[in-house]
Amino acid sequence: MNFTGSKVEKPKDLSLKFPSVVQFMATDEITLTPDLTIDEAINIILDNKLTGAPVLNGDKEIVGMLTEKDCLRLLVDGAYNNMPYSKVVADYMTPMVKTVSADHDILDVANEFLTTNYRKFPVVRKGKLVGQVSRRDILKAIRETKTTTW
Repeated sequence: MNFTGSKVEKPKDLSLKFPSVVQFMATDEITLTPDLTIDEAINIILDNKLTGAPVLNGDKEIVGMLTEKDCLRLLVDGAYNNMPYSKVVADYMTPMVKTVSADHDILDVANEFLTTNYRKFPVVRKGKLVGQVSRRDILKAIRETKTTTW
């Protein structure tokens, strides 16, 4: 008599593999520093047609984000509060920054975009900025990685 059980094959891994966000992020992004004057920052944003830029400390760690919306506070502060606006980026930036890890794939990032109002995320590795990914970058990823398994 043979009591050897039948061999059961391991099931195939059917989970989808999506490309890393690193493949589609921009790495030549313009950054600001907290001590830069707000006038200089606005000029950089306008001259480079940006919607915002990450603010980095001396160790290249993200300490904030300065967006077009943050800069609009200059007008409101001046008009309603009679405040001068000759201040620095640190006074206007958003200090709480939503980032994504360089370990994320494009599906993870697409989900983040769908559940937030952000247009762009800084991409970090070990707390340091390595790039930025925008909604448009994810759209390019979709176009380049078309697959029939989606």
